[in-house]
Amino acid sequence: MQIIQNLKKELKKLIFAYRFMRIVQLPYGSFGAGGNLSDAAIDPKSLNQIVQFLSRTEMGRIALAEKKPLGKIDLQQLHQLPSNTLGYIYADHMLKNGLTPPPVREHTSDTYRYLFNYVMETHDIWHVVTGSNTDKCGEIQVETFSLAQFYPARFWVVLLAKNFLKTAIEDMDLCSQHMEAFVRGWIMGQQAQSLFGVPWNTLWEQPLDEIRAELNIRSYLGSELEAAIKWRGEEITAKSELVGVK
Repeated sequence: MQIIQNLKKELKKLIFAYRFMRIVQLPYGSFGAGGNLSDAAIDPKSLNQIVQFLSRTEMGRIALAEKKPLGKIDLQQLHQLPSNTLGYIYADHMLKNGLTPPPVREHTSDTYRYLFNYVMETHDIWHVVTGSNTDKCGEIQVETFSLAQFYPARFWVVLLAKNFLKTAIEDMDLCSQHMEAFVRGWIMGQQAQSLFGVPWNTLWEQPLDEIRAELNIRSYLGSELEAAIKWRGEEITAKSELVGVK
């Protein structure tokens, strides 16, 4: 029996590794095969840990109990709202980037499927409320923010691991910017109130600045932290030139 259990564990590792290498080929912000990869990595213990983490707040407990989908989003209608509202800024973000709203999800009683659907539905909303662009740095920032908010979810660790492997293979010239985005997203996610369970579809008409203030989402971390996370590339380059390092 133990031999069979060990073989199952090894097979699961192989499946996980295979699916991981597939998503490395995808763009930074693409979830792509992430769902299948997360399926391969999740287990009852991990899911229970995530549920316990998200249940720290009453809003999270209610969301997990009710499992309500986000519902239909009309970008053109939201784009008619005042320009300082969440709805307008979200719609503008989606339209300018050629993005479509998430599909309307049916209610599910399965906790894991609900959490995965929730991430898919709210990802671009979190882009907006955290002030994260859709470029490579912005994707890393919002994914790290999400990891802090959903810790300990393997899904976000996998996506970040994929993006850092892509950085090592394709974008080493962006390494410092990516590390800054990683640190900024983690600190923002730790400082912010829990976003899980926020009823976004009731907040479209509220000013985005008010929502950020209520949730303690701060893109500027303070002068000391801002200075600490900045890459000292120019200083190192200057010193290298002084000693003749090319």
